[in-house]
Amino acid sequence: MQYNSDDLMPIAIAIIMFGIGLNLQFRDFKRVFIYPKAILIGLACQMLLLPALAFLLVWIWPMDPLYQVGIILIASAPGGTASNLVTNMLQGRVALSVSLTSFNSFLILFSIPALVGLSLELFLGKHTTIELGFGDTFLQILFTVVLPVIAGVLVNEYGPQKWLARSRQPLRFILPGILLGVFALAFFSGEGHQGGALLDQWSLLIPLFCFNLITMATGFYVARWSQLRHDGAFTIAVEMGLQNSALAIFIATQVLQSQEIALVSILYSSFSFFTTFLGAWLLKHYAHYGAAFGQK
Repeated sequence: MQYNSDDLMPIAIAIIMFGIGLNLQFRDFKRVFIYPKAILIGLACQMLLLPALAFLLVWIWPMDPLYQVGIILIASAPGGTASNLVTNMLQGRVALSVSLTSFNSFLILFSIPALVGLSLELFLGKHTTIELGFGDTFLQILFTVVLPVIAGVLVNEYGPQKWLARSRQPLRFILPGILLGVFALAFFSGEGHQGGALLDQWSLLIPLFCFNLITMATGFYVARWSQLRHDGAFTIAVEMGLQNSALAIFIATQVLQSQEIALVSILYSSFSFFTTFLGAWLLKHYAHYGAAFGQK
């Protein structure tokens, strides 16, 4: 029996989120909502600053209008499992990262149609209606993010502690391996098989690389300026650097029916996991300002 990335991705995400939950306790989420400053700043950065920076980039950088729309699309789909995993690997505020993923997964039901529709009008001069189903999105987030994390937390709280202690170190390598394996399958098969196009459009990597670094730096320093703790600041930087590329590719290929627009998300997903991890690692070790700022 053969499986494709569409079959494996939800299962892989659920396994990863369960593994992430094994490192969390319910009190971690309680802290996020008792002190909501971090999650509010994170959502503001993702839903407002991220698309604003994308529009600024495509106005400044000369490129094909279809690629302009592609960058707006990737900016309008923030977060995802990859950001939760990178935050977990770097020992950031994982509960904050998971909470941001859950919230923005519903906010993008409104932001993607609005922002992508605007970019189509501005850059291509045409109107296209984009609809994302609330029910399908709710069930997807429930079964791939919320319930697996809750199950992982329950096991962490009440499960065998000796087994948990032995499993944590291997999971640091197993979970990234699962995600990268599924991404590789998506990249080299089906809609993601764009080998020749990737080589032809390698110059797109330059503005996308700049976008990745600029958004991360912006998220980090906005969080620091807002007097968030250092771990919260680089967690928000990770959320700014990694987007929901799978969703962006789906919308580009199935809704907009444009391989050129999809190419932007494919290119971005090919490197952003690694550059975001490296950038966040540098931000984490750049300085520790916690004592000098508020602890929200």
